[in-house]
Amino acid sequence: MKVKGFDAMVRDVAAETARIEAVKRSGHVPDVCGDAIPQAPARGPVRVFEARAMYPDGADGYESRPAGYRGRKTLQLADAFDVMEAQARRRLFTKGQKLVGRQYRDLVERYGAAGVKCSSIEALGGGSGGGDFMDAVLRDREAIDVYRRRIGGQVSLQVRKVRPSVRGARTAIADRRLVDAVCIEGLTVSDVLRAHGWCVCGETRSAVRSALADALDRMMGNRPFGRVRSAHYGV
Repeated sequence: MKVKGFDAMVRDVAAETARIEAVKRSGHVPDVCGDAIPQAPARGPVRVFEARAMYPDGADGYESRPAGYRGRKTLQLADAFDVMEAQARRRLFTKGQKLVGRQYRDLVERYGAAGVKCSSIEALGGGSGGGDFMDAVLRDREAIDVYRRRIGGQVSLQVRKVRPSVRGARTAIADRRLVDAVCIEGLTVSDVLRAHGWCVCGETRSAVRSALADALDRMMGNRPFGRVRSAHYGV
């Protein structure tokens, strides 16, 4: 039986030590969150969140102040929007775009859980009666339908403009598929490109990201048909 040399054993120990330290760092909890939150590498990507509430200020005024336990912040699981902006180190989407994307995700998840045994009626906004529960489910279904009609089933102009020679595939990425992949499945734009066999580069990322932003704007009701264009008639 071949026995490893001393130098090889040292390298193995060093590599294993580095691996363990990397795992620990992935579950690190920032000091501003206190020590009540355990380190959990399996938790996945997170972001620091500060809860705020309105408190009395003077005789009849109110002001927003941190409301965390003992002034501490907490952690929230990061979604695809958080991950993409952390990777780019800049803001890629407006607050409104991220908000409507997250609202759509919550609606779809809540509607999908409506038929699950022991699912919460209160979470759906219903009361004690079965009729209230069904009304809440139907409201969610209607809201989802409105969002999906606004998204549409088309492939955006920005995506169609990317030549097959650049993207490396002939498969198109429809707006509905793009929104569902990012908002519901938690995929980044790069993940979506890889899943469709596209080349991941600056041009493809920019085009698909722009298509996603336009779809989110339509979901808010801001722009019904993609980018706004101006037209002049007469003199």
